[in-house]
Amino acid sequence: MAALQTAATLGFTRIGLQSARADEPAAVESAPAIVIGSGYGAAVAALRLGQAGIRTLVLEMGRLWNTAGADGKIFCNTASPDQRSMWFKTRTEAPLATFLWLDVVNKDISPYPGVLDRVHFDNMSVFVGRGVGGGSLVNGSMAVTPLQSYFAEQFPTVDVTEMYGTYYPRARAMLGVNTVDPAWFESTEWYRFSRTSRKAAANTGLKTTFVPSVYDFGYMQREAAGTATKSALGQEVIYGNNYGKKSLDKTYLASALGTGNVTLHTMEKVTAISRAGDGTWLLTAQRIDDTGAVVETKQYGCTYLFLGAGSLGTSELLVRARQTGALPALDASVGTGWGTNGNVMLGRANHLWDTVGANQSTMPVMGIDDWANADNPVFAEIAPLPTGLEHWVSLYLAITKNPERAAFSWTNGALKLNWSAAQSAVSVSMAKKLFDRINSANATIYRYDLFGSSSKIFADDFTYHPLGGCVLGRSTDNYGRVKGYSRLYVTDGSLVPGNIGVNPFVTITALAERTMARVLAEDTAP
Repeated sequence: MAALQTAATLGFTRIGLQSARADEPAAVESAPAIVIGSGYGAAVAALRLGQAGIRTLVLEMGRLWNTAGADGKIFCNTASPDQRSMWFKTRTEAPLATFLWLDVVNKDISPYPGVLDRVHFDNMSVFVGRGVGGGSLVNGSMAVTPLQSYFAEQFPTVDVTEMYGTYYPRARAMLGVNTVDPAWFESTEWYRFSRTSRKAAANTGLKTTFVPSVYDFGYMQREAAGTATKSALGQEVIYGNNYGKKSLDKTYLASALGTGNVTLHTMEKVTAISRAGDGTWLLTAQRIDDTGAVVETKQYGCTYLFLGAGSLGTSELLVRARQTGALPALDASVGTGWGTNGNVMLGRANHLWDTVGANQSTMPVMGIDDWANADNPVFAEIAPLPTGLEHWVSLYLAITKNPERAAFSWTNGALKLNWSAAQSAVSVSMAKKLFDRINSANATIYRYDLFGSSSKIFADDFTYHPLGGCVLGRSTDNYGRVKGYSRLYVTDGSLVPGNIGVNPFVTITALAERTMARVLAEDTAP
């Protein structure tokens, strides 16, 4: 974090000296390379560019989370959310809407540039991280590598041996992936909820598997022992973790800024990209304050432009540029191939003797793996529901092999997504087949009180894993170079064609490592 705090502007050229008002463009700042966003793919690009000695500017629309609030902590927890929780909302929008049908989960808050956003489209909403580190700030840390055969199915033009021999290991090492100590897992009260779900899966003839994490399990064991401040064991997860989590601001981005060649600008949203006559890239960005007001419109120029704004952000920039005529040569496939990674959330009611524990870690470490079931492939994360009391609920985030895809458009000045309720129903059907088996084998039932309506057993109207929109090998070449334009690259989840079967961030990171290795070898001047 120290590297982030001491980052200063380095080696950029400003054309013009006058100050800019919020309603008029500022003078152009130019840099050899600009990275839009600071999530997984963007962070990889920033680090590798900086290590190559290329002066690079990172533009992030969220804030740098390094300042403690009145409670002495940077992030708030799920039990007591405040303005730090959500991106300019007046009320939190957690995935669970109710508990025992009571509206006790979400809280009224003051609008503020908080760390989590829920972006709404017709029939689907998308959770995204806002801040330096993007989704790494708000996810559950599950650092899962997909089944090699499924990766090959999704990316038929990518060398699987190279990915699994070079780029996945490189990504895992940089991200700080580690695994829970199995002996501690079996004995600790904090993972009783996982063991209870494992028992139900075993009764059904299903296998479970441990999943790696970027949460430091050594730190977690000290939390449990009372020798470290609680974070994962203190109900911290979707609104950020104060301790223990190896988010990107502590790994890739800290290393990037440590090169001395990377500069970070925060609270600046890029709203448009275009190509100048000399082949350089021009960007327009709006700088906002803590109220969301635009206080300055800025202009940037660069030779190499890397899009790492996530599936939504990158898709918006490219679809908008094509449909407004700024980048008319973009391929027709830009904006297509979008999916939810088959996300569905659900809860089961356990028997009174199958307790889940009043104390629960917020970091999942186990999943039910039925992906090899050719008729109904599902990988179901065993998720926590930390309330501080025994509630007998087993919660799951199912990842299904849903083949449905949607497309973005730029309509009436806004990004639109044509995802339908029928497309979500495909995921629900697959999750239901698996959990009907589990309920039948264990004589248990679903919970009907978690998602705001007694008729809503499955939460299929949101995703944590937005994927696609600029799919590798379709909208780009085989290394993320955007078709139709030179020195324009995509490094984020928009490259993944809608589904990867597991939590996607390790795959996004590994693909970005692969892209940057090729780009630095072939495209950039020495």
